[in-house]
Order: sequence, then C-alpha cells, then structure tokens
Amino acid sequence: MTPSLPRRALLGLAIATTVASGSAFAQAFPSKPISLVVPFPPGGTTDVLARALGERLSTAMGTPVIVENKPGAGATIGADYVTKAKADGHILLIGAVHHTIATSVYPKLPYNFQKDLAPITTIALVPNVLVVNAATPVKNVAELQSFLKAKPDKAVFGSNGNGTAQHLIGTQFENLTAINLTHIPYKGSGPMATDLLGGQITMSFDTITPVLPHIKAGKLRALAVTTGKRSAALPDVPTLEEVGLKGFNIGTWFGVLAPAATPKDVVTRLNAEMVKIIHSPEFVKRMDEIGAQPIGDKPEDMARQIEQETAKFSTLVKAAKVVIE
Repeated sequence: MTPSLPRRALLGLAIATTVASGSAFAQAFPSKPISLVVPFPPGGTTDVLARALGERLSTAMGTPVIVENKPGAGATIGADYVTKAKADGHILLIGAVHHTIATSVYPKLPYNFQKDLAPITTIALVPNVLVVNAATPVKNVAELQSFLKAKPDKAVFGSNGNGTAQHLIGTQFENLTAINLTHIPYKGSGPMATDLLGGQITMSFDTITPVLPHIKAGKLRALAVTTGKRSAALPDVPTLEEVGLKGFNIGTWFGVLAPAATPKDVVTRLNAEMVKIIHSPEFVKRMDEIGAQPIGDKPEDMARQIEQETAKFSTLVKAAKVVIE
C-alpha cells in the first residue's frame, strides 16, 4: 500500500500540476486558425490595421489569421461576440476608442468592456480629420461654418455608427460652433466614404487612414485634425483648437483584446508576438503610410488607458447628451 503524502507535498504537487498544465496549454497554442474580429465593415481604419497585423501575426504564430468583419451598433456587436467566444486565444477583438464611448452611450450593453475583455496591446493611435468633398466651396473651417449657416440643408455629417468617436466628435463640433448638424450613421468608414465622395453628405470626422488616399488624390479636402497636435501625415492641416475650437483633442486608438478568461500565458505570448510586429521597421513604415502612430504596449498599460478614457468619455457623452437605446 502506498503511504499517504503529507498535506504540504500534496499542495506542492497540485501547484506543479497546475503550472505544468498551464504551460502545456500555452505551448499547444495556437491549435487552429486565429480570428481577428473587426466590429466594422472592410475599408475602415480598424480593418486596415487588423489586416496589417494579421498578415504578420500568421507568420509569427505559424497558423492562419483570419479577419472577420462583424459590424453594427457602434462596434458593440463585434465586441459582444468576442466576450461570448471560447476563451482560448483563438478569437480576438480589434477594439477601439469607440468601445470606451459605447459604455456611456449604450445604457443596456450586454457586456462590460472592462470586465469581460482582457487587453493584449494597443496597435496604434490615429488622428481624426475633418474632411469635405473637394467640390464643396470651402477652404478652411471658418468658410465651412459660414457655408453651413447659409445652407442648413448641407449641414450633414456622416459617422461610422451611432455612438462612435466620429459621432461624438461631430456632436462636439456642433456644440462648439452652434451649428445644427444632421447626423447620418453608417456601418463603417467604407460606406460612409462612398457617400461623402458621391456628395450625399457634406463632411465627416473620420480617422486619417481611410480618407488619406482621397485627400492625396484631390477628391476630399482636409480642413482640420481633431487631436491636440497636427498629424505627421498632414503637417499643413491645422488642429480644430488652432482654428478657434478650444479644448478639442480627440483621437482614435486601436488595440487587441481577448475574452476575459483567456489564460494569462496565452495573453503574454500574444502580447510578445504582437509587440515585436508593431515595433518592426516594416510595420512602422506601413503605419507611416496610413497616418498612424504605432504603440505596442503592455496589457496593463492598455487597461489603464481604457479605464481613463471610459471616464473621460462618460463626461463628454453627458455634456453632448448622446444616448442610444
């Protein structure tokens, strides 16, 4: 008969078994393709960043990385899908500043963004830019304000969804200029850009990435950026604060998150691989091309940013009175 082990030995064996099984799980990861869930349609900044990261992550992880577009409801449909996915690191969310805003804009969200998702890393920060169709007879923000006041039927702006950063930025612009704007929400930047180029809407506050090619081609005109500093991609374009809208400083961050119960070893490995990619010269060059500032931080840094921005946007949303049932 085998003698019984002392309690301390049993406890040590249990801990060792748990650590070993956790390590084995991490070593076995990934065991299938990884999905990057983009909560917007193809064509927008979130989609562009996901594909740039996914292509390189596939090589680093030795498995296919698939981009899944699940748009709708201000990016909350895609987020909800990931919170309910199996927490094994194979289904990840490409989150954005929109999600910290949605926490205040949507009072009945089926998930808690801070509790139900585990941050992995911030991919990049991207300025937003006020653009108009190049056929619009305005060259700067002052002329735009005069134009919209004279032609209120043209005071129409688009966003990539109710409760997104673009929506809130537009509301802030409306409040600070005392101009009544009509808001047209789209399911993403792609369809919004199509209508902006077609003249169905007058303006938007989109991130630089999807509109930069149209600006360079002369089809859209950039009037101002919404961040506190000018963008390196558009150095001659002033900030909204420079042109008189004091306190305007909103940009858009994009990052990767996993279901909250994802093993820490898996999150650590994903962070390490992604940070290497984000800091690589090839990826940095790609970010420069689309007007993005690469970040590549630690999970705790991203979690702190989410906490701070959730509080900040809660105040802004209340001031702008943006609530969506």
